[in-house]
Amino acid sequence: MFKAVLFDMDGVIVDTEPLHHKAYFQMFNDVNIDVSDALYASFTGQSTMEICKQLISYFKLPLCAQTLTDIKRKHFKALFKSDTSLQLLDGVLTLIKDYHANGVTLVLASSASMKNINRIFKRFDLDQYFDAKISGADLKASKPHPEIFIKAAELSGKQPKECFVIEDSTNGISAAKAANIYCIGYNSLHSKDQDYSKADLVVSSFEEISYEKLKGLLAQSLA
Repeated sequence: MFKAVLFDMDGVIVDTEPLHHKAYFQMFNDVNIDVSDALYASFTGQSTMEICKQLISYFKLPLCAQTLTDIKRKHFKALFKSDTSLQLLDGVLTLIKDYHANGVTLVLASSASMKNINRIFKRFDLDQYFDAKISGADLKASKPHPEIFIKAAELSGKQPKECFVIEDSTNGISAAKAANIYCIGYNSLHSKDQDYSKADLVVSSFEEISYEKLKGLLAQSLA
């Protein structure tokens, strides 16, 4: 039986992508670069610092990654405070409570900065359900590198084969599989231009992976 679930945050727990999109494109405008939709989509699941490093290399910018990161985070912080429409994704709180009530260990493994993670968790009172949180922004490597999920599994206190990941991005799914952890791809209306082919299971509703519906399937897969 599975014992721990490793949640991504953006696109799985909360849809902050519209805010990130606005913040990034405000930053792009500030430094006068033209980022295509295809290039932007390729960044999904990576940390802001890693994205900024790639932008500097791609556009040959005479700036450091920390400068770009600070500009983007300044815009995101302002948007987070002003946007009252930000809500948890449909059904995710029910799923979180379901897993927690059934003794599953919950760990948050997100590429977002810990400041942003804590903002979301405080706004929606999520700390009561999670045993640990880890930010990819604090690690050496970003998704699709498996480091974040290897460390998240360690934080859960369970073996990787006793864990599963819920992810919505190509990079996140690749990271989970590179860590040899069962991965559920969440293909929601908010997830665009992402590849779910590497996921072990793909769902479009959290009702499909309630504790009761999932335990039989994962008990076999994680044995």
